[in-house]
Amino acid sequence: MPATDTTPDVLRSSASSRGALAAAGALVVVAASMPFWADPSWLRDFVEIACYFIFAMMWNLLAGYGGMVSIGQQAFFGLGGYGMLILGNFGGVYPFVAIPLAALATALVAVPVSRIAFRLQGGYFAIGTWVIAEVFRLGFANASFVGGGSGTSLTALRGIDRATRENATFWTALACVVASVALVYLFLRSKQGLALLAIRDNEVAAESQGVAVQRLKLAVYVVAALGAGLAGALYFVGNLRISPDAAFSVNWSAFAIFMVVIGGIGRIEGPIVGALIFWALNKLLSDYGTWYLMGLGALAIGVTIFFKQGLWGWAQQRWGWTLFPTSRRLKEAP
Repeated sequence: MPATDTTPDVLRSSASSRGALAAAGALVVVAASMPFWADPSWLRDFVEIACYFIFAMMWNLLAGYGGMVSIGQQAFFGLGGYGMLILGNFGGVYPFVAIPLAALATALVAVPVSRIAFRLQGGYFAIGTWVIAEVFRLGFANASFVGGGSGTSLTALRGIDRATRENATFWTALACVVASVALVYLFLRSKQGLALLAIRDNEVAAESQGVAVQRLKLAVYVVAALGAGLAGALYFVGNLRISPDAAFSVNWSAFAIFMVVIGGIGRIEGPIVGALIFWALNKLLSDYGTWYLMGLGALAIGVTIFFKQGLWGWAQQRWGWTLFPTSRRLKEAP
């Protein structure tokens, strides 16, 4: 009898996900043309959403995929913003070139910081990262050359008209979003992505199977810091002013947690949905002060009770929607 091939077929995507990726590519092309026909307020809104999304996605990579719950990622958000400002105001670097350079500098700072953070586990790790962020906030609050506690303005963009500045900020934000999504997506589809999930589920078991736990955790921590620094640099290029309280506020981590929980933790699509919802609520209800914050909290509680996997997780479970498939499944036999 002829030999039969019993090797199972592993599916990494579906027709619907490939169609969704093609649609996303077309959407990016259309978005790139927005400065030529869209209202300037649309460009500013996109930059704001992009900053929220990148920061939330990096927190999701760290906590949702890596199991390292941090409430101090604002440390790297602020470092990215201040790094961009220092390079632009004092280093003579064009601010839009300074954005990726500041993100890389933030990633380098994250390496020695990780040696402190990784000494802690569980809840102590979360609180420890917050303390680290506070140390950076106090440090910059006492640095007079960047304005101290009151902050300073980005003077490197003086002489550039508003329309040119806003268009350049928009295109930079679009490039940062595409690069961040591609980086996370390709990483999660790799063998290292599988190893990261194994570490999240059971670190001891993963190490017993030959996974380099500490090395991979460090890599994820540094990548998440790089993304947070990228979001911070981009945000303050659009804002044109920075201060320690604005850059290192714990609200940034709180908002990232809100966006990821609402959209769906452990899914690339989750931060997209969460960032859009958070931006819409911020746009419509922020004038209500403390009631607005209470509303965010009530919404987060409601989602965690009735949609435990987040809104996108619920939609995925109900209708099988997947824009960025990272899992592997066996092909059903005919």
